[in-house]
Amino acid sequence: MSQIQTDVVSEGGRLAARAAEQDLPLRLLGGVAIRLQARDKLPAIFVRDYGDIDWVTARGTTRATQGFFEDSGYTPQVRFNALNGKERLMFYDDINHRRIDVFVGTFRMSHEIPMDDRLQVSPVTIPLAELVMTKLQVAELNEKDVKDALTLFHGYPVGEGDDSAINRVRIASLCASDWGLWRTLTTNLDTCLRRLDGYDLPVEDKARMAERLEQLADAIEREPKSRKWRLRARIGERKRWYELPEEVTGDPE
Repeated sequence: MSQIQTDVVSEGGRLAARAAEQDLPLRLLGGVAIRLQARDKLPAIFVRDYGDIDWVTARGTTRATQGFFEDSGYTPQVRFNALNGKERLMFYDDINHRRIDVFVGTFRMSHEIPMDDRLQVSPVTIPLAELVMTKLQVAELNEKDVKDALTLFHGYPVGEGDDSAINRVRIASLCASDWGLWRTLTTNLDTCLRRLDGYDLPVEDKARMAERLEQLADAIEREPKSRKWRLRARIGERKRWYELPEEVTGDPE
């Protein structure tokens, strides 16, 4: 059995390296993934504690993923995994009292974000665009989510590809086909922009981050919307457009 690291970020890196050795398509998401992407450029104001470690793996790898975490020293939540294994798996670190959440193929919380065809973009975490979306898809945004999202906009430009950039084409495309995701994500971009001035950051950093937030918002608005999007837009907020966290069991870190 492998030795679990006490430091949660170090443990995320250890598991990612082991998964790569075994050619298992397992990628980090959540706060630990964002901390690793920030590297040594994380502003002190955005530093926070991380409780659990969140992952996504490809469909068809459930059995291999379960074996991987058990071999890595984690205890499976047997009943949960038996009932939800096609979509989500859960394991525990009994020593450090941490939870491992694994989404299978798709990330689904307030909204659903497909992942299967994007797991080969980056070697350790899900792509930057998906990291942004997993934070900004939260219907009831909290301080933790704002800090994590702004960490990404502090460290990376908004671009048209995945090479060290937040891929605006990917985000705009998903929002253009899903009115609910569009509604939540654009609202939360505006929230991040409004909250930005309240953080103790250099003026030039705030200006750069604000420009990036506005670039992404503009790309989302300019993207041609699908017929499905337009039909749902007619209903608007008269019908709830997001799922509640308790309906999908738990809230990723």
